[in-house]
Amino acid sequence: MSIEIEAALDRVLEGDCVETMRALPAGCADVVFADPPYNMQLKSELRRPDNSKVDAVDDAWDQFDSFAEYDKFTRAWLGAVRHVLKDTGTLWVIGSYHNIFRVGVALQDLGFWVLNDVVWRKSNPMPNFKGTRFTNAHETMIWATKNPNQKTYTFNYEAMKALNDDLQMRSDWTLPICSGHERLKNAEGEKAHSTQKPESLLHRVIVASTKAGDTVVDPFFGSGTTGAVARRLGRHFIGIERDKEYASIARQRIAAIEPAPDDCIAVTKSKRSEPRIPFGWVVERGLLPPGTMLQGTQKRYRAKVRADGTLVCSDATGSIHQMGAHVQGLDACNGWTFWQYEHKGKLIPIDVLRQQLRATIS
Repeated sequence: MSIEIEAALDRVLEGDCVETMRALPAGCADVVFADPPYNMQLKSELRRPDNSKVDAVDDAWDQFDSFAEYDKFTRAWLGAVRHVLKDTGTLWVIGSYHNIFRVGVALQDLGFWVLNDVVWRKSNPMPNFKGTRFTNAHETMIWATKNPNQKTYTFNYEAMKALNDDLQMRSDWTLPICSGHERLKNAEGEKAHSTQKPESLLHRVIVASTKAGDTVVDPFFGSGTTGAVARRLGRHFIGIERDKEYASIARQRIAAIEPAPDDCIAVTKSKRSEPRIPFGWVVERGLLPPGTMLQGTQKRYRAKVRADGTLVCSDATGSIHQMGAHVQGLDACNGWTFWQYEHKGKLIPIDVLRQQLRATIS
């Protein structure tokens, strides 16, 4: 059996995740997000101090006869992930202490390379009702490439920094569990899916590791959180789910999602990915004519623009970077942020002009 990409894109495919991924075209996924069964190993029902029953994960799909059986299952689906993942793609897999260490071993044995383990710290976790251990307040995500030598993959560093109020995003994420209006309910008013993930978690994953138009494959689609967020953010998805009821819920949920406008789904680009702009372009396009006087951030430093894009001061000539370092007596300097020009009585970094040129190129 084979599945054409046109028949899979932005759809929920019903069936076994291993067989379905094997049937998809090789290298069709930019990212795989996997939320596999956790193998919770519950021996009895859980109850609160008032003896009311806890709505715990006791679904048949989460039950395995042994660790060996679970390991075999894990290696099978991870092997199928290798088939669908591009050579530039990455895998996210989430789990709890019940399973994530076993998944990590299998993942490394199969040649994946761990980039990060990300701790999802739940801001509103379920308490430990028996008081016999610490409250289990987090889950772990492993982010990995296909192999140790993979140098090319998407990581939107600047977008993550922007999302975190201009601070570098750390590997511990504090986010609430899925609750309230976001929690899907069935006709009886019960949870439609016992392990529905919050959209905020998938939002961060997708913004971090994909570009607009990329394809995200989710082999354990459940209630469709991955697809809902992907649709909203202008990404394609392929969802795989063997439970017909879950698949139906996911389809209805995703159909109600309104995609964000095209101009709102782009993410802040990394400085390294932006087109290189020589300072000479600023000069030849008349943004800073030859003879313009520049000042350093410390106003006692001055240099004059030359026609070839170099600067000249009293005792030396060179590039904006060389001259910035020279006048300060430093080994290196970012001339774009050091030098400023005067406009309407105000000093403005010449980097503003570089960004203007980049915008015209884009």
